Amino acid sequence: MSVTQMNTAVDSATGKSAEDLVGEWLSLPEAAVALGLNQNKAKQLIRDHKLLGVPHEGGYRIPAIFIQDKQVVKGLSGTLTLLADAGYSEAEALRWLFTDDDTLPGTPAQALAENRGTEIRRRAQALAF
Repeated sequence: MSVTQMNTAVDSATGKSAEDLVGEWLSLPEAAVALGLNQNKAKQLIRDHKLLGVPHEGGYRIPAIFIQDKQVVKGLSGTLTLLADAGYSEAEALRWLFTDDDTLPGTPAQALAENRGTEIRRRAQALAF
């Protein structure tokens, strides 16, 4: 399933689309401003898998929770790498990061934003096994 298809597809377990799961999005220009970068450098972060961006209407949308204090949330890049190593597509990684987990509590994305990334990376690493 492509990221675009995943945006509108409803998860059978949660009944939510990616739109509903993520909540607040930033356009690429908004994300670039929030990071204090030009758009090309922000797009490079997405290409380098340091930031997760979803293709949307000729540009990208970035979950707003991934940018704090003019920086990409600590631990996101490593988590994205671990998820990719576990065979997760970008769409699957997005869904995993934004699906509630009662054992955290909250979502992995919230845990990263709250500087609780060690547990998230441990869980992402375990997915490969």
